[in-house]
Amino acid sequence: MASLNSFGAQSTLEVGGKGYQIFNVGSVEGAKRLPYSLKVLLENLLRTEDGANVTKQHIEALGGWDPGAEPDTEIQFTPARVIMQDFTGVPCVVDLATMREAVVDLGGSPDRINPLAPAELVIDHSVISDVYGTPGAFAKNVEIEYQRNGERYQFLRWGQGAFDEFKVVPPGTGIVHQVNIEYLARVTFTREVDGVLQAYPDTCVGTDSHTTMQNGLGVLGWGVGGIEAEAAMLGQPISMLIPRVVGFKLSGQIPAGVTATDVVLTITQMLRKHGVVGKFVEFYGEGVGSVPLANRATIGNMSPEFGSTAAMFPVDEVTLDYLRLTGRSEEQLALIKAYTQTQGMWHDPEHEPEYSEYLELDLSTVVASIAGPKRPQDRIELSRSKEQFESDLLNYAQAANPAKVKDQQGREFEIDHGAVTLASITSCTNTSNPSVMLAAGVLARNANARGLKAKPWVKTTLAPGSKVVTDYYEKSGLKSHLEDLGFFLVGYGCMTCIGNSGPLNEEISQAVNEHDLAVTAVLSGNRNFEGRINPDIKMNYLASPPLVVAYSLAGSMDFDFENEPLGQDSEGADVFLRDIWPDPVEVQKIADESIDSDMFNSKYATVFDGDEHWNSLPTPTGNTFEWDEKSTYVRKAPYFDGMPLEPAPVSDITGARVLLKLGDSVTTDHISPAGSFKAETPAGQYLVENGIAPKDFNTYGSRRGNHEVMIRGTFANIRIRNQLLAAENDGAGVEGGFTRDFTQPGAPQAYVYDACQNYEAAGIPLVVLGGKEYGSGSSRDWAAKGTRLLGVRAVITESFERIHRSNLIGMGVLPLQFPLGQSADSLGLDGTETFDIIGVTQLNEGVTPKTLTVTATKEDGSVVSFEAVVRIDTPGEADYYRNGGILQYVLRSLV
Repeated sequence: MASLNSFGAQSTLEVGGKGYQIFNVGSVEGAKRLPYSLKVLLENLLRTEDGANVTKQHIEALGGWDPGAEPDTEIQFTPARVIMQDFTGVPCVVDLATMREAVVDLGGSPDRINPLAPAELVIDHSVISDVYGTPGAFAKNVEIEYQRNGERYQFLRWGQGAFDEFKVVPPGTGIVHQVNIEYLARVTFTREVDGVLQAYPDTCVGTDSHTTMQNGLGVLGWGVGGIEAEAAMLGQPISMLIPRVVGFKLSGQIPAGVTATDVVLTITQMLRKHGVVGKFVEFYGEGVGSVPLANRATIGNMSPEFGSTAAMFPVDEVTLDYLRLTGRSEEQLALIKAYTQTQGMWHDPEHEPEYSEYLELDLSTVVASIAGPKRPQDRIELSRSKEQFESDLLNYAQAANPAKVKDQQGREFEIDHGAVTLASITSCTNTSNPSVMLAAGVLARNANARGLKAKPWVKTTLAPGSKVVTDYYEKSGLKSHLEDLGFFLVGYGCMTCIGNSGPLNEEISQAVNEHDLAVTAVLSGNRNFEGRINPDIKMNYLASPPLVVAYSLAGSMDFDFENEPLGQDSEGADVFLRDIWPDPVEVQKIADESIDSDMFNSKYATVFDGDEHWNSLPTPTGNTFEWDEKSTYVRKAPYFDGMPLEPAPVSDITGARVLLKLGDSVTTDHISPAGSFKAETPAGQYLVENGIAPKDFNTYGSRRGNHEVMIRGTFANIRIRNQLLAAENDGAGVEGGFTRDFTQPGAPQAYVYDACQNYEAAGIPLVVLGGKEYGSGSSRDWAAKGTRLLGVRAVITESFERIHRSNLIGMGVLPLQFPLGQSADSLGLDGTETFDIIGVTQLNEGVTPKTLTVTATKEDGSVVSFEAVVRIDTPGEADYYRNGGILQYVLRSLV
């Protein structure tokens, strides 16, 4: 649709003999002083101005942005494309397939449900490190992956044929965010609109929170829930407030011996401490030009860990050099440079935009670091890691409790608290960065030369983010050195970082559980939340790839690299980490000699083709999907069952019971875990009843196309602690997916799902009470979907993370906050109360109240009343809530 062009912004850009229509941000007063990221948003509004969703006033508000003001102006952002991975992508396609049927029921055509923006899905979340430490591990893991997930993959192949503008990158290719920056990202997008060739900034939202990796390329976008992504695919703009932008100045140079991982862990700690939730972060200053693109991508990737919406770097020659290396055409590079320079989006270190807040990091002050044992922002200087571990261990275990183990090779050894049972080079964050990947290889080579080996109790895995990594490992000769230490290729996928670490060896697992050992994992990922990495492992640490290798040699987190040797060489001399640490000059030399654009061109030339497994899958056809009632992987979604064309009025919430009372930093992993589960859980029981053996359960993440499994898995993380049960277990509470069922005499302990069935039968609505940073972590739509389908009508917390709050609204769940400075505990609420939430009906009149009155009645009849802050932040969100969710809103608007 043509823009109204109120500002006369349309002009033609000539590049390489071709003319492109562009919308010049300079036509809006005040644009020159805007940060890079807001210029991208401004162009987006100019191009999509229609007088309804996007008005002249919206554009003027963005041009007149006040850096110091609190966000209060809603705008509608229309991303150029959508990217997905399979864990979140399968339920997206399930929803779209279900909507095709629902639109027919409402009198419309199924073809109305079709992506209007390009959507690309990379299958990278399903491969598990079942087999490791052998040359055939990769092939075997891929074979097992297809056996487990063939049904899901057939469904995705159907989607690729049924929907326009939808492409699938098959398994065994790479990790979504690495494939995005190495191949899919355009930086400057081109598209024919009404017969006119337009050029505009590449913008992209994704169903994975680490979509922000592309921010390192200057591509604006962030992680959204699957429900928001579906709406974006169907042409719905994303409602947002014009954000505050934090200017982060980089100066100085990274010292020798310090890695990009250390830099990003430092930045993560700084920004989480500063407070950037809901804000954009933008890097600027002289130091930006010296930050390699791979490091920029590493920093952008960790944006969800520090809480910002985006973490942007502007476009410059470093960007173009990277695009050239990764095989982008010279024609595309010429367009990117001409476009960004014309729009004032090219990095000019002399010009400093205005920012809302300012931070600075002198890169020369960064030191080697790790983060853990359960949050990415909990940075620990490597020199203090042993001391910090011994302090943190007190939260997980008491006195030493060593176990003697004899493994399958007949080796005998002893493990204790802190034993590193998993060392994994994994995750898009670092496997996209040649400097740290090659450093790991050089450290392995140096260790082998001195006769060092990984400890026998360490599971060692290597999961690169693209096949190009394997190419440069082979060309540099470092692949064999990593394999000599046990780091064989296990797959191209997220693997350990998403919880697909696979089982520990049986004898290790048995010893850990019998002796209740607090053992550790070290991974080069971005997530180390409780219960995420492996069910046997209590403490998880993020580290650079070379440090992952180093910890496999040390074998314990209770280790001082400065003063304790990793072992002895053939002469009997002690070998310390400093003796084998890679020389950064040598690492760079190896990179220069081992990596070229031909590698990227050859690997990505066939990116959508797939292997013989993929191509031999039977593929259903037709524009609607034929559901299999016996399927335990893909089921028709229930969200539109019996949905009328006109939404029913929203109502106040009365007589509600508390399903869970939770503390601070409850993640979407706690709410909707992605990993494995046992037969005795509600999800396990459902599968057993449907003829599935426990060995074939797969993971929650792989079952996201089946709402029956996912409802039963909601609030079922093995490490979640429901304070309704705090009186149990000497006040420590009960770990796992349990609650009290107030429909039964004495309110006994029950599985969350079972209690919810009883509440639904009794017609009792539910609320959840939470603390600070509720819903941090992954952009997991099932954390909101499961919450809604369990019967939860409202979530009341001290604060929300951005993505989960919007997902709750997208599912028709009301997000409320305690009054500033108050909490459930300060108000004397223990979760046994009955809740009434009054004033919700104002939304039926088009009014979004700032607060609602919440009354909690205790068992003795006494009452606690407070004014809860309504976190429906924009008129668009109010529309979604009134419709019972964003998909219902979209469906009705299409019909």
